[in-house]
Amino acid sequence: LLQWSQQKMNLSGSHGGCREEGVRSGQGEAETDKEAKRLWWPRLLLLSALGFLGLLLYRTAVVRYIFIPMGVCPSAIMPLVRDNFTGVLRHWARPEVLTCTSWGAPIIWDGTFEPDVAQQEARRQNLTIGLTVFAVGRYLEKYLESFLKTAEQHFMVGQRVVYYVFTDRPAAVPGVELGPGRRLRVEPVAREPRWQDVSMARMRTLHEALAGRLGREADFVFCLDVDQRFVGDFGPEALADLVAQLHAWHYRWPRWLLPYERDRRSAAALRPGEGDFYYHAALFGGRVAALRALTAHCARGQRRDRERGVEALWHDESHLNQFLWRHKPTKLLSPEFCWAPEVGRRMEIRRPRLLWAPKEYALVRA
Repeated sequence: LLQWSQQKMNLSGSHGGCREEGVRSGQGEAETDKEAKRLWWPRLLLLSALGFLGLLLYRTAVVRYIFIPMGVCPSAIMPLVRDNFTGVLRHWARPEVLTCTSWGAPIIWDGTFEPDVAQQEARRQNLTIGLTVFAVGRYLEKYLESFLKTAEQHFMVGQRVVYYVFTDRPAAVPGVELGPGRRLRVEPVAREPRWQDVSMARMRTLHEALAGRLGREADFVFCLDVDQRFVGDFGPEALADLVAQLHAWHYRWPRWLLPYERDRRSAAALRPGEGDFYYHAALFGGRVAALRALTAHCARGQRRDRERGVEALWHDESHLNQFLWRHKPTKLLSPEFCWAPEVGRRMEIRRPRLLWAPKEYALVRA
């Protein structure tokens, strides 16, 4: 019996030792797993960050658009922002988007203004509004008729409007039925050898027109590209001394990613850290005096670049952005006012006013 008890104790002790050894072994494996995870996560985060940065810099603009959020209007500025045509703006109606700038200019989104108030104020001031468009070469037959017909349906309805069509083929301008108080003037321009020259000559031509009949008969002027069409009401809520359009592809991007001109030889160049937003040259406007200053600046910069043998990356748009950095616009239009369907559906784009036409550069720039 004593011998049996001793054997039992020895057997029990050996099992206990195995259990203790197993516990120690399990604990060691757990520690190894934890250590591996601690090393794995930083590597994964680093690789993800490098991959995301690569997408932002070198791949599709849609990725940049989706992942970069908009700012919000500073609460201290909100009560100070008013609009000459719509009165008090309803910033609270669009909390998901930026509705004002750091210098106190409103950014007009659907729902932030009262359309009837803007219409009444424009009628009270008895305004005439000019709309300029360039239709040169194949842009005329491809886009002009649709542009004018949709403008008659949506642009400043109920207001006095004068369309100024600048073209190298005045006889080919299509006849469009105009409403009461609306006129169309055709202004001949020379055909430029390159489409880039057409784009850059626009500022010089506009500056000359604003010093002439256009400047005398219009209180406000909007300058638009012809390769787009109106799809929603574009009314007096857009009027201000100097109006800039947020670019549909770039309005969510941080400043360091915006495609400003960086060649220091160009008069359009902005240094790192300069710039507020990226503005679209397909739509800008304002009072005649402000637009004369803008077009003079851009034409002068383009002439200086030509003398130096330099051409800004985005031509007149680069010079426009340089001017608007130094001379802040008094009103910004949200991307709803000039939207690119290629960007895709976005929740904050409720009611587009203008849509870009499909780009057929091989056809129209030939």
